[in-house]
Amino acid sequence: MQSFIDQCVSFIETHQAWAGVIVGLLAFGESLILIGILLPGTAVLVIVGGLVGAGIVQPLPVLLAAMIGAALGDTVSFFLGRWLGRGVVHKWPLNRYRREIARARLFFRRYGFAAIFAGRFFGPVRATVPLVAGMMGMNRRLFQIANIVSAIIWAPVVLSPGWLVAKGAGSFAELGATSLFGMAAIAAVTVIIVAVAVIKLRGRRDARH
Repeated sequence: MQSFIDQCVSFIETHQAWAGVIVGLLAFGESLILIGILLPGTAVLVIVGGLVGAGIVQPLPVLLAAMIGAALGDTVSFFLGRWLGRGVVHKWPLNRYRREIARARLFFRRYGFAAIFAGRFFGPVRATVPLVAGMMGMNRRLFQIANIVSAIIWAPVVLSPGWLVAKGAGSFAELGATSLFGMAAIAAVTVIIVAVAVIKLRGRRDARH
């Protein structure tokens, strides 16, 4: 895994023009069932955020690529779930990941629409919730709303730790061209905090009934 991460980062540093493509593929793979469970894409994206903060990589292509790749990955997983049906969990290779799929199913049953949005930010269910949503016949339009909105927010969130480290807490007044990236990251984190609070409140309300 570490070798894969090092090779990706090294390639992006050497070929900055390909940064968007690599980031898009990683975001896409992270959202796919099976591949997302095994791919260390988040680690690479955090480091890429550092490259953005250091001025080595341009922020806009990377952000857009991460958003598009993540949304497409979830879309593919969703339609695979609709096409294959619920019985696919008993067939190879998904029968090797029954525990992960069962966890995602419980998460989806409990939170519904919010599970698609929040699931992208939780590693244990990130790559399985879209498949489960498709298997369980979720409305396509509702799924895509949650999918696209969460992808737009997830991209700056996953890139921001590396970006913040590279910039340093004391240099916010000198952000220049990457200030938009910073504002997006802060806004995204705020939205995530609100979303998690809503989910917890809903969970408590359901527990009372």
